[in-house]
Amino acid sequence: MSEALILAATEGPVRTLTLNRPAALNSFTAAMHAELRAALAEAAADDSVRCLVLTGAGRGFCAGQDLNDSEMAGDVEGVVERHYKPLALTIRSFPVPVIAMVNGVAAGAGANLALGCDFVIAARSASFIQAFSKIALVPDCGGTWLLPRLVGRARALGLAMTGDKLPAEEAERIGMIWRCVDDAALLDSTQSLAAKLAALPSKALAETRRLIDSAAPMDFALALGQEAKVQGAMSRAPDFAEGVGAFLQKRAAVFKDR
Repeated sequence: MSEALILAATEGPVRTLTLNRPAALNSFTAAMHAELRAALAEAAADDSVRCLVLTGAGRGFCAGQDLNDSEMAGDVEGVVERHYKPLALTIRSFPVPVIAMVNGVAAGAGANLALGCDFVIAARSASFIQAFSKIALVPDCGGTWLLPRLVGRARALGLAMTGDKLPAEEAERIGMIWRCVDDAALLDSTQSLAAKLAALPSKALAETRRLIDSAAPMDFALALGQEAKVQGAMSRAPDFAEGVGAFLQKRAAVFKDR
């Protein structure tokens, strides 16, 4: 049997999915998309999972689309619609926080897959490349939406048009990623953050992501109204009662909502 293209491992409330085509820098094929889609659905449906980590096997995170994949022939739009659009939407609406642990190069759709996660922790040796212009394409997997919101229009255009490599340390400096850490500290740093997020109220974290994303085109008053409405719903959920009770009783809260 061929080796799994997505490896899944669970440690306590943290599920880790590893893209597993290391010889091809974990570039995507239709088969790998299918396995990742199934693994994401399984993690989303499992109430015991309270944080998700995405990473890559070997020396890279993900080099984007495998241009040798037969599905690419004459149907680039279809590939984006069938695979990258639903993948980006799934990550952006996942019921628990998602961390990209970037262990090496993240290029093309692989870079934007990482940037679409809630947190990106990258090894110092890692880099991010908007490689699309090198093959006469435009950013996909959410890149045109994500880049200007993360780094501003000028830097977004520069990264997307030149396709230049951006070292992880510089990516952190300009606010594109959460953290750049020494290579040897990558796993421990990611596990520490994942454990912290898993102990927090998952529903509230997911709603926080949704509100921040949806508030971008709103005026201030509309955003305030949206906050009030969601706060009302959240305050009627068990995790709010647990959080308040733990605060008053000076103990650690045990959150269970998803």
